[in-house]
Amino acid sequence: MKRIFLCACLAVGCAWILRLSADDSTAHRPKRINKAIELLEQRQPIYYTGGHGGYQEGVRLAHTWADYINYEMEHGLFDLGQLREFMRGLAAGGPTKSGHRTPAVIVTLPVGGIDEAAIHANYWMIGQVMDAGVHGILLCHARSPEAVRLFVQACRFPHQKLGVKDGGLEEGLRGSGGQGFASQIWGISGSEYLKKADVWPLNPEGEILLGLKVEDKYALANAERVTKVPGIGFAEWGPGDMGMSLGFPENHDPPYPPAMEQARSRVLAACKAAHIAFLNQVKVDDVESMIREGVMIGAGNEAAAEKGRRYTKRTMPW
Repeated sequence: MKRIFLCACLAVGCAWILRLSADDSTAHRPKRINKAIELLEQRQPIYYTGGHGGYQEGVRLAHTWADYINYEMEHGLFDLGQLREFMRGLAAGGPTKSGHRTPAVIVTLPVGGIDEAAIHANYWMIGQVMDAGVHGILLCHARSPEAVRLFVQACRFPHQKLGVKDGGLEEGLRGSGGQGFASQIWGISGSEYLKKADVWPLNPEGEILLGLKVEDKYALANAERVTKVPGIGFAEWGPGDMGMSLGFPENHDPPYPPAMEQARSRVLAACKAAHIAFLNQVKVDDVESMIREGVMIGAGNEAAAEKGRRYTKRTMPW
């Protein structure tokens, strides 16, 4: 009888332990599809890594230490088929430790925001990338406010009206059918995708995060104007290209000459004034001071991200 009682206790105990383990694995329930936006809403800095491959790389990066993946198409191949396979791999390999279906994916494009004509001629490229189920785009060489407004327009569906006319934006350019593949990657219906696939923070319910590279002297001259375009969520000063533009082609990393420091300070100030996130390089030995300065998106390695997360007392699993 005593043995039966002990066995019963052990069984209950094992069940209790298993239940605790199951509860731990679902302790964090995502409030959003886009992990990066969810964290920024909490005023938590975010950190990214790079990507450029197809399905297998997507599977591998599904459990990345990073909050989002910068998918490189500016200098890499503009291969839409490979991008779609990458997104399929992410979805197949997920969810993340935080419970999100995938890490956020933000793509850099080979077309720059040189002027309105450049974006107008290549808006199809923006739509095709969005249709792959990504969570945002980073526009390089964002020189022109008119180009940036058209960039935002190319990322939106026509029925999304926030910021249209009264905010200086025009009707979105994405078309019906674009929700098909993208909604499968996000794990929602096409109808739900059409509601959620809008730009944040202009639309507080939006799941698309758009960024700018204010990375040359021409963009710098318009830093305050381009960062205030409705629908933009973050910006960076792109020290590599900025250095080239200012005559310092070998100064990608600090210490920077005074002209580059001034450029960085101006873009940081413009981001603060526009209430959008500022992206900058972070290292283990400076991540805390960078966060105090106002850096909200860190370009750095896993060790720097770990230290930054501990410093800001992040509660979301990573």
